[in-house]
Amino acid sequence: MPRQLIKGNEALVKGAILGGCRAFYGYPITPANEITEAAAFYLPQVGGVFLQAESEVAAINMVFGAASAGVRAMTASSGPGISLMVEGISYLAGAELPCVIVNIMRGGPGLGNIAPEQGDYFQAVKGGGHGNYRCLVLAPATAQEMCDLARLAFELAERYRNPVMIVADGYTGQMMEPVDFYSAAAVDPTVPEWAVAGTAETRKNLITSIYLQPDELEAHIRKLEAKYRLAEEREARWENYRTADADLVFVGYGIVSRILKSAVEELRARGVRAGLLRPITLYPFPSAEVRRLAAQAAAFFTVEMSTGQMVEDVRLAVEGKRPVEFYGRCGGNVPSVEEIVEHVLEWIDGGAARAVAEVLHHA
Repeated sequence: MPRQLIKGNEALVKGAILGGCRAFYGYPITPANEITEAAAFYLPQVGGVFLQAESEVAAINMVFGAASAGVRAMTASSGPGISLMVEGISYLAGAELPCVIVNIMRGGPGLGNIAPEQGDYFQAVKGGGHGNYRCLVLAPATAQEMCDLARLAFELAERYRNPVMIVADGYTGQMMEPVDFYSAAAVDPTVPEWAVAGTAETRKNLITSIYLQPDELEAHIRKLEAKYRLAEEREARWENYRTADADLVFVGYGIVSRILKSAVEELRARGVRAGLLRPITLYPFPSAEVRRLAAQAAAFFTVEMSTGQMVEDVRLAVEGKRPVEFYGRCGGNVPSVEEIVEHVLEWIDGGAARAVAEVLHHA
């Protein structure tokens, strides 16, 4: 496919198909509707299946069924719909079924509004449903990454036999940008050996998350835990922007990270050596990189379109060795470069500890 000017939501579907997706089950909700629309248009062209379910609860259980049969399947929604899916997501993780779940985040809680937000971080990263499970979570910041990380999501889902979530704010899903659909061959999915595919060869297989004996369930949970620890060691991804000499390190993801790059340049023009750490995987979180930067930086500044969720993981990674400041907007409001810079400068002049302020002012 050539380079195209395309919405992030549509780019995600094309990336998913290149990653081997052959089934989509979903229910309409703004601002994720273009994903459902594109899946309905493109999947039949590659021999895939699209079905608009009667509800989000039905959709996630259809994903469970398709994944059990070894089909690379996905669904997409926004906050209220993902909330309805969380029981099914827990079942998918418990049964070790690979799939991809996309959340184009909108304002909340409750019905909220249809404007972009990042208030679903806890829901995605901390589990969201019942039991000891995790989803791997990817956070694209551009339409290109909506495509590329969709491909990666299916790869990781198969590698760890686990649901993978893609979380993007409404801006990233709705924005149109050029996307290169690179020439690498699309994945030709095959039925994995553990699947229940309705054949004599797969009749022996069992897909379940029920372990009634406590010792059996504990063994299963420990198996899942070991898988997550392995992912934490191997799969953390991030982008560094001008952090090599940074005294102040911003941390932000999605559309906020793009705004923060401009804030970095503005602060450097004012004499503050700022940089940006952009998490690409929200789980596993790039904690080791935060700790590495904490050895050189004087302070961290987390910016989110929420009242503060990812900032907790930043503080855990810093381990109290550096101050971690937070600035957030919510309700669908997006922070501007100017207000971020103003807030940082006010913090340096009035709110920061004297030693930190001296470093940031290069006293």
